[in-house]
Amino acid sequence: VSPVSEQDSLMGKFIKKSDSLLHVGKTASGLNEISANCSNPLEILCQSNVTCGYISSNQEMFIGFSNSPQVLCKSSLSAALYSFKKAIDKKDISNVKIVTSSRGRGLFQVYQELLFTSAYNFEYSIMFDNLSCECCPPGQRTDSSAQAADAKRELGTFLQHLPALKGDIAILRSSLISDCFGHGFSTRTGGISYIRTLSSLNLFCNPRRKDSRAVVAENLRRLGLQAGFHPQQLNLIKCNHASDVWVMGKPAPDSYDGMVTNQVGVVIAAPGADCMPLLFTDPVAKVIGVAHAGWKGTLMGIAMATVNAMVSEFGSRPADIVCVIGPSVGPCCFTLEQDSAREFHAIHPDCVRHIDSSRPCVDIRLATRILLARGGIKPEHIEDIRIPHQSESTLCTSCHPELFFSHVRDGLNFGTQIGFVWIK
Repeated sequence: VSPVSEQDSLMGKFIKKSDSLLHVGKTASGLNEISANCSNPLEILCQSNVTCGYISSNQEMFIGFSNSPQVLCKSSLSAALYSFKKAIDKKDISNVKIVTSSRGRGLFQVYQELLFTSAYNFEYSIMFDNLSCECCPPGQRTDSSAQAADAKRELGTFLQHLPALKGDIAILRSSLISDCFGHGFSTRTGGISYIRTLSSLNLFCNPRRKDSRAVVAENLRRLGLQAGFHPQQLNLIKCNHASDVWVMGKPAPDSYDGMVTNQVGVVIAAPGADCMPLLFTDPVAKVIGVAHAGWKGTLMGIAMATVNAMVSEFGSRPADIVCVIGPSVGPCCFTLEQDSAREFHAIHPDCVRHIDSSRPCVDIRLATRILLARGGIKPEHIEDIRIPHQSESTLCTSCHPELFFSHVRDGLNFGTQIGFVWIK
């Protein structure tokens, strides 16, 4: 690694891995050389100001991949670590070792929690506790809670200034839903998520994937600005691919695929990425509901379970309820094993194509329409969401990679769109 330039503002350096040795040139604090055995793909050496948690105005960090070291010069630690994350994601690296002080570890763990998920493995090596820091005396060192608050605020501000990817935010809405409700279905454009299958408006942080909760929170903030709600008002279903429904105001179960309320201003939302986000509105009783309906939940009756909760808890009548079915995988792209497909065939033969094949094609949207109609919802009150000015379009999530995320198409590292509704 080339020698590091002397500058008091230097906080950390990303050092490349050699077979057995890490070297660093002279630094501002007088550190001349560090040698250590290393087993991870990437090691970070953090000294000087990071030992006390001071965030300087200019961050210069060295990253090494194989034999090609890179230099990042950024205006903040948030900017530097975000660029670092993009660099390792590009190389599909998940293991990182950070060499720092005890206090520096605390600061980096704050950013680790905000910017990374458990898909990454971090190892910390404490080496700099005996170094003095001239930038602030011991009595002025920032406590951990203030440090965490400052880091969260700085990172939030940084993310807010990132440009949107893949165009502007686009929200799909239904003319069936009364103006006394706010509602919509998100698409995948207009967010800041950069990983290919999550780009760009991913709205769910799964710890097994690489989109952090800070990035997802910024995506939600941008969606809320466009749709007209504050992200802190949003309540997202905790999916279990079953038929449990939470009535807001009562104790919440650990997981549920339906949610109903009559509270004004509370935004409720259902995720989808092939599964259907369902929106329910009753303009007479002023009640709303949402449901997450995959093929399992459809067979278990989650759609009518949500309707029944609106009826039993808030006095809705099925004839007054409107249901809009959000973007989901179509029968063109979705197949099931014979036994499961035959359960859909039992709902109606039209729900299954090629029933005698080893994996028949299944129409979960049609099955939902049929089950809702049998439960008392008027057929004219049930709608598949469409692209504006394309009344004949069917929104198969797998067939439209420019608009939607899809588990079927993208595999396990898929993004998530949502359907949302609130009472104005």
